[in-house]
Amino acid sequence: MAVGDIVAALGITQPQVSKHLKVLRDVGLVRCDRAGRHRHYCVNGAALRPIHEWVRTFEAQWNERYDQLDDLLVELQREDDR
Repeated sequence: MAVGDIVAALGITQPQVSKHLKVLRDVGLVRCDRAGRHRHYCVNGAALRPIHEWVRTFEAQWNERYDQLDDLLVELQREDDR
């Protein structure tokens, strides 16, 4: 995506988007191609794979906790309805 498209999609200022993209570029999570005065960014999937694998190790724990939270919210709603 071009920076302008990212700005439009996120609804934040161009300097904010550029600042975040620079950080992501510096750590290798996005790649940048120049086309004249414009920069186009794309996600570096290979760099994100280790992060995805690490986060997946928490998936079961998070799902269990979300289920517990759902149960609690249902119980609180029942008490409020009484």
